[in-house]
Amino acid sequence: MSKKSMIIIGAGLGGLSTGCYAQMNGYESKIFEYHTKPGGVAAVWRRGDYLIDGGIHFLICHKPGTQIYDVYKEIGAVGSYEIEDMTKYMRFVDETGTKSVEFTMDLEKLERDLIELSPEDADEIRKFVKEVDWMKDSPLLTDLGMSTSPPELRGRFDTLKDMWNMRGFMKYFTGKWSKSATGYSEYLKDPFLKILFKNLFTPTVAIWFVIMIMATVAAGLLGLFKGGCHEFIEAIVKKYESLGGEIQYRAKVEKILVEDDVAVGVVLSDETEHRADIVVSAADGRSTIYDMLGGKYVDSKIQKRYDTWKPYDPMVIVTLGVDRVFEKEAPFTIYIMKEPLEYGGRAITCLPLRVMNYGDAFAPEGKTVIQVMLETDWDYWYDLRQNHDEYKEVKKQIAEEIIKRLDVHYPGISSQIEMTDVATPYTSWRYTLNDKGSPMGWLLTRSTLTELIPRTLPGLDNFYMAGHWVLPGGGVPGSIYTGRNVIQILCKKEGREFRSKSTE
Repeated sequence: MSKKSMIIIGAGLGGLSTGCYAQMNGYESKIFEYHTKPGGVAAVWRRGDYLIDGGIHFLICHKPGTQIYDVYKEIGAVGSYEIEDMTKYMRFVDETGTKSVEFTMDLEKLERDLIELSPEDADEIRKFVKEVDWMKDSPLLTDLGMSTSPPELRGRFDTLKDMWNMRGFMKYFTGKWSKSATGYSEYLKDPFLKILFKNLFTPTVAIWFVIMIMATVAAGLLGLFKGGCHEFIEAIVKKYESLGGEIQYRAKVEKILVEDDVAVGVVLSDETEHRADIVVSAADGRSTIYDMLGGKYVDSKIQKRYDTWKPYDPMVIVTLGVDRVFEKEAPFTIYIMKEPLEYGGRAITCLPLRVMNYGDAFAPEGKTVIQVMLETDWDYWYDLRQNHDEYKEVKKQIAEEIIKRLDVHYPGISSQIEMTDVATPYTSWRYTLNDKGSPMGWLLTRSTLTELIPRTLPGLDNFYMAGHWVLPGGGVPGSIYTGRNVIQILCKKEGREFRSKSTE
């Protein structure tokens, strides 16, 4: 019997994962990628002698012995790059010079340091650290709900089984642990502590997700790419191509071909048609459903999702190549500013600094890449981009203002800047077509956490979706699992055993 053919839209993590498992399970797949290189939002680019990593900030479960690591291994994403254990997560510094604290893997020290900062919050601090300590030793930490089956694979008793397996996690669905980081901060009295907890990830993410991140640090399961995240992506591409998969770059899919409610192929922007037995979109969810498919395969749940769910806010990323070393700096530092940084209708009180001092691939010897990432609004940058000169001027102004702010903490740095790069949400959208430049799809909230998104669309056969728009929270493991899910669904539909290893 001849192999079934498959077209995959997008060579991000979801698309590459789909391709790897497709090839392992006897499908002949081809990926059409809009950009000139793979990775999607896991983007890395060069400016002169400097390497800018604007993609995966850290990798969860980078060591053997976890379910997530095993999945990385299945698609070839281990062994070909160096990872440094992240023993320090984030340092907070008050610009008044009176307060600072570092969140590290040492939970006893963290508890002491936080209580010293705010004795009046001692009880709440102990409760928070206790939750991190519990999560650190929980099997949930190395699964993160990834093994929860999508709706298409669920049997009669799967819901009960999930509830049993997640029984220790149920406390995070209600009460204060289900609140956003901003909401949880209201349980604290000290103003500085409130700012810390709002900014340990993002102010809008659920506080239990922050607990999980801190637990991965404490468990030694968070790592930094010493050579940049593109090495992770390239390892998966190598695996995919070694299995016989093919990627065509500069190939924008304009339309998904449908005949009698069956997906049969795609039309590219050059008007060429490409046909296949199965079509998988690992591209942007909104453009897939409403543009490529014309909004014809939508039910009330899908409509509500795209009308009311909130994606992660896009970022403006200012990267600097500096003729200076920062040996003792934590990878991530947040400065609590005395005077807010105002731009685009926002008043930013925290200046988050990413220092890439954990590998020698980012800058020449004796030099360093540092990066400031600020949450922002899509509409502001989209409107601004309509006047290219004004857009360039605002980018220049933001970079200059950030350099001026950094000069307070690193005197003389303004004269040591050799490279400046400003990437806006429009930049991200232009290279990835991700809706409104969002870096990780749907925000993880109390309501999105409990909804299982199908990998299929109602009324459309031989079509599937992968990537972070079908799994709230996004991230590396989630995107990879969605591609795995698609092929599991196909194998179940065809009555075949799913394979997670090549037959070579």
